[in-house]
Amino acid sequence: MIQGGIIQQIELSSKLESLLEIETFIDDVCEQYKFGEDHYGNILIALTEAVNNAITHGNKLDPNKKVNLNMETTTNDVEFTIKDEGRGFDHNDVPDPTLPENIEKLSGRGIFLMKTLADHVGFEENGTTVRLRFSISVN
Repeated sequence: MIQGGIIQQIELSSKLESLLEIETFIDDVCEQYKFGEDHYGNILIALTEAVNNAITHGNKLDPNKKVNLNMETTTNDVEFTIKDEGRGFDHNDVPDPTLPENIEKLSGRGIFLMKTLADHVGFEENGTTVRLRFSISVN
């Protein structure tokens, strides 16, 4: 059962190796809060995409810049906040990866995946902060 208001946070360096910490973090969170297997994959993929975008596009792989990841729970939800130190972006100006002209491109699917897998995705502070919320059934 989820307890409301609990916050966990980690700070990541802006290097791709930091993505390895996300799986461990999600493993620990899912075990601690008893999130089911059905939520594990969605949370892992969406969160990895968000952190990858923050490291790669937001902080431009600058190891001196950090990505902050916070997790907060309510009775029925878990919300992750990912904040980078970049300049931001217009999330409404991201090409749709499902359009024929974008299908074969190797990048551009992160936001689409986040929106598909999370119950709510919000962009704040000119896109430097992303919130991913997942509705979790209370056991």
